[in-house]
Amino acid sequence: MKPTLLLTLGGVMLATTALGSADGLLARYRAAGAGPFSAAAGEALWLAEHRTTAGDGPRSCAGCHGRDLRQGGRHAQTGKPIEPMAVSVNATRLSDPKKVEKWFLRNCRWTFGRECTPQEKGDFIDYMTNR
Repeated sequence: MKPTLLLTLGGVMLATTALGSADGLLARYRAAGAGPFSAAAGEALWLAEHRTTAGDGPRSCAGCHGRDLRQGGRHAQTGKPIEPMAVSVNATRLSDPKKVEKWFLRNCRWTFGRECTPQEKGDFIDYMTNR
């Protein structure tokens, strides 16, 4: 098999794995009573600014990750690069459910000052898988 074909097949397999993991996460959130999920609601959450109890300026997901999920971002405090969130350009983004939950916990607390609900998580995933 040619190397180009192998790379293409590998990319398709990774994307399929990520989408399969996304389906599993969405099923978990449905079992918790959430759904139906909405990419439009996920986008609204992504762009919305939230005040924090820290008293600093408003925070949003887009503040670090950017408005376009297909582009990379930068962490607001450290300046560290952040890979694109869209599964269409970052097939591994949702491939590890444990990592997804870890980052939801960390980022929701930092941005919203609380944990995200299963509905919000599902809406975010729907948004990320449809970009």
